[in-house]
Amino acid sequence: MIIDCHAHVFTHWIGACGHPTRDIHNRYLQRMITRTAASTFRTRDGARADTQALYRAEDAGWSGLTDVDFRVGRFGQLEFTHQGEDHAIQYMPVGMQEMTAPPELMLAQMMYAGVDHCLLQAGGAYGAMTEMNAFAQQQYPQRMSGLMHVDEAMAGSERELVKVDHAFDVLKLRGLYFNVDSMSRHGFPWPLDAAPMAPFWDKLERLGIVLCLELSSGPTYDLAGYMGHITALKNIVARHKDLRLHLAMSPPVAFFAKGGRYEFPAELAALYRHERLVLEVTFPITYGGLWDYPYPEAQALIESLRDQLGADRLVWGSDMPNVERFCTYRQSLDYVRKYCPFLTAREKDLVLGDTCAAFYGIGG
Repeated sequence: MIIDCHAHVFTHWIGACGHPTRDIHNRYLQRMITRTAASTFRTRDGARADTQALYRAEDAGWSGLTDVDFRVGRFGQLEFTHQGEDHAIQYMPVGMQEMTAPPELMLAQMMYAGVDHCLLQAGGAYGAMTEMNAFAQQQYPQRMSGLMHVDEAMAGSERELVKVDHAFDVLKLRGLYFNVDSMSRHGFPWPLDAAPMAPFWDKLERLGIVLCLELSSGPTYDLAGYMGHITALKNIVARHKDLRLHLAMSPPVAFFAKGGRYEFPAELAALYRHERLVLEVTFPITYGGLWDYPYPEAQALIESLRDQLGADRLVWGSDMPNVERFCTYRQSLDYVRKYCPFLTAREKDLVLGDTCAAFYGIGG
């Protein structure tokens, strides 16, 4: 069974997308795009540009977002106006005529690429897609499993804990997506292991909800910022030994693989070897704009992860439909499925589906 552990469905981005208001969703989008690998252009002449006008560098919270008429466009583009000039960020594939991705789009892609099942993540910028993910899971239980969403920094509050209970008890979702960078909504008010967050970690462990965690180096956006979250996460894992942890996106190449292979600090390596932890293999979405298919650089990194951690800790993900701005969905799978000659057939089975199936209880 081939399982994509990182896919998305979402309603049209011009709306609230499950958030209380359209403005809140729009601010999630603007904040997400402040540090992106997506290409940015000046609309008038196609000249390359950047996204620095979207935020004040000294303020990593939403309060640092600037007023640039940030908006959702067409053909995969997010738009803003700075100093009288319109700009476009090519965040989604050019072929996405409208910024929406219904479950049936993912099903068609899966059929064509030969993917049996997908895990629907639920980032704030994509929308608070708890209800939609649950709908997709209910409609297509053999093909899709949904994750729930919370307001990350407030996850320990009674309001958010009630949401978790509803998603678990009523909607039957068994995993939760948590993006550390979305704590910027409240200005990164405390570390992950702070006392206000404790009820949240307690609930996830008690209910057996898998935590799909996307780490960040914010608010400082350097190695120290990333390792600060790692230290907090190690404390959480030490207190909650039964918490199952799925780390979304691959380990940061810029911090730990400048020489083409991963070299992890002892503290990080110890966390990665935690018994109840799996790591995503999701390279084209982050480096597809720099590396060419079939991504030999990514293959070397996968080999490095296999050698240090074992193939049974790695789970393949695509980040569909976003990844198609760099390559096709099939290519985002085939660089592992058809290449990576250092992986045995059994190791490929583990990476491409078996480990994820066991971790989330898919197909069982």
